[in-house]
Amino acid sequence: MLSPYRVVLDSWQGRAALILLILMAAVSLYTLSSYPLDYGPRVWNNPSHWAEYPKAVPPAWSSSGLSFPHTILVFENPSFLGDGLVVYEKRLRYDSLEPPSGITVKIGGVRFQSAPPIIEVLMIRPDGIEISLATVSPGGPRPDEAPPYLRFGDQPLRVFPASSRSVQAMAAQRLSQVYGAEIREEDVSQRLEQYLFSRPSMEGRLEPLKGEYLFRLLLYCQDPADGVGEASIVLAGSVYGFMGTDTLGRDLAQGLLFGFPVSLSIGLLAAGVTTFIGASLGLLGGYLGGRVDQLIQRAADVTANIPLLPILILLAYTFRPGLILIILLLTLFSWPGLTILTRSMVIQLRNSALVDAAKSIGAGYLRIIARHIAPNVAPYILGQMILSIPSAILAEAGLSFLGLGDPQIPTWGSILEQAFRTGAVFVGYWWWVVPPGLLIALTSISFILLALSLEPAINPRLASRRRRAA
Repeated sequence: MLSPYRVVLDSWQGRAALILLILMAAVSLYTLSSYPLDYGPRVWNNPSHWAEYPKAVPPAWSSSGLSFPHTILVFENPSFLGDGLVVYEKRLRYDSLEPPSGITVKIGGVRFQSAPPIIEVLMIRPDGIEISLATVSPGGPRPDEAPPYLRFGDQPLRVFPASSRSVQAMAAQRLSQVYGAEIREEDVSQRLEQYLFSRPSMEGRLEPLKGEYLFRLLLYCQDPADGVGEASIVLAGSVYGFMGTDTLGRDLAQGLLFGFPVSLSIGLLAAGVTTFIGASLGLLGGYLGGRVDQLIQRAADVTANIPLLPILILLAYTFRPGLILIILLLTLFSWPGLTILTRSMVIQLRNSALVDAAKSIGAGYLRIIARHIAPNVAPYILGQMILSIPSAILAEAGLSFLGLGDPQIPTWGSILEQAFRTGAVFVGYWWWVVPPGLLIALTSISFILLALSLEPAINPRLASRRRRAA
């Protein structure tokens, strides 16, 4: 019998399957090392985490380059430290034809020792116009507090410049002075973001002002220990990231990445346990025969004829769906087919001369099964296990699509279910539907190609035909 490793490498199906599976394993390892294990409940299902993200926007690569990509500018390291003044700066290269759809200033974790600091956020345009977007002064110490004092620690403060009359008036005044145009505050109040990233032309229209924008955060404090824990400016765009977002603003690329280790673990665990149970029962029933064989076969017949979907729906509503429960359900209802196949092969092998010789020297049935029967049926069992992996992945995706999956863990099936439940197909949110469907199909095809490449090792007649044809 040919070596399975040599057979896989000698066929294009095997090489293609190995490349795909290695890539999937690498992505899974990267995801497990980069994302917390409680990513689902802590991040994916946490609406406050996605509050600053755009809702239902396509990937950045799908636009023609004219759309403004969603951008978050984080003030991290101060560019200037002086006596009573700390300065943070962040630059933005603006080359789009459309302005941001919204601006949010986010400030959190303000600490001070005595008097509260004053925080000011400025925007300096390429034409030199300076506009103050926000001025924040947290509340002073309360009688029951002791220094250091903390403000906006649990929930960061969010300031929306578009709703500030002072920002609107300042933008109208500065633009009128520099360009000599009559710009009314009422007009700016309706389209503040467009005025901030544009300049009035000679004809009175607004033209995009491309170039480098400087955003500056000024912290006026009385103590060197005063500081800001987090500060950022969120510029809402019409495109985002590599895979876009859903209607809750969640980054679909993160959900799809997290689906790699989840789907592969479900497929491998369910297929491994199912193969162990099905092959073990088939080996025992086929070799021992008698009442043991009848009991195993009747159990296989009953299990194979149980209507699976109603049972799954009942269990999903009775118990809280979880990853372990899904794997258990897939295992309980998937072993009969392999048991019946293995039994039929063992019946042909148990009367062989090698088995009779082992019996004559007093070998026990477990030793005979392990040493003389199992190795002969192992290639067939391996092939069936590989084919059962995509079946388990598709079954989990189907359960999640029906709303019977684990709601705390993002999977490809649950992403598809949420897309169909919110009508993504009908409104044209293709980036929410096509990628998870393609990943499910690609993963299944990878294991199917691997199983096809193992056919010469499983069926020696097929291998000899291929050698003669070559």
